[in-house]
Amino acid sequence: MGLLSKLLLLPIKGPFDGAMWVTQKVTEAAEQELNDPSTLRKRLKLLEVELVAGRITDDEYDAAEEEILMRLKEAR
Repeated sequence: MGLLSKLLLLPIKGPFDGAMWVTQKVTEAAEQELNDPSTLRKRLKLLEVELVAGRITDDEYDAAEEEILMRLKEAR
């Protein structure tokens, strides 16, 4: 694509490219936070509080704990 084509398409393509870049950065930040070991440890503690308070069952706890532990293992 030539320089002239790029300049002519800039008003149309520019905002789209900008929105895609922002979306990509937000996704990367969310994934990084989701897989952060300290965040995962906090989720484990909150999960245990939920179990002790009786808001979740043992089966729900086990399933969620397994998922969090797998993410922790992958993060290392």
